[in-house]
Amino acid sequence: MEENLKQLPNAGAIEIIKIALFGPESTGKTTLAKQLAEHFKTAWVPEFARDYLQEKWEKTGQICDVDDMLPIAYGQTKLENDSLSIANKHLFCDTNLLVTKVFSEAYYNFCDPLLDEAAREHKYDLFFLTDIDVPWEKDDLRDKAEGRESVFAVFKQALIDNNKPFITLSGDENLRLNKAIAIINDLAVSKKMEFSSLDFAQIY
Repeated sequence: MEENLKQLPNAGAIEIIKIALFGPESTGKTTLAKQLAEHFKTAWVPEFARDYLQEKWEKTGQICDVDDMLPIAYGQTKLENDSLSIANKHLFCDTNLLVTKVFSEAYYNFCDPLLDEAAREHKYDLFFLTDIDVPWEKDDLRDKAEGRESVFAVFKQALIDNNKPFITLSGDENLRLNKAIAIINDLAVSKKMEFSSLDFAQIY
């Protein structure tokens, strides 16, 4: 795997819990990432593709194509690695390379081997799969509101096929946020217990 697609490990004394928001377009990923970062007083990783593709659209009038997939992957990886250095116990990723892989395969029936490998290798403590039970909002970059059920099924299957730990978040904004906070708190306790058990085993 090329160096600039590698996910950097946590270099601090405190392990960072990494959460990936995952799902089709217009399912509340950005909103939830911002809310969770605010609640846990930490950093969140924005979606590199939005600024990249918006700039392309404004300059050329052209939309995303298959040649954009690797530059998006490089940019997203850099944003995540940079954010890790300023994260406070948690890092919330609005998107990740598995999303890019799914879009590449769904729209172009192709995924560059470098992107495919990196998407499979990148690790998160948990994925939140955002449900389609929220209104679809149109913008310059989004595709269409039709067929959301089939697209959601593709995203869910990608998590299953790649053995990623995930929980589906449904309901309105407040319900999703409260459920996510409770799950993350439980995850933090679980990881702390795992670390304590490992530390005890190493000592004795």
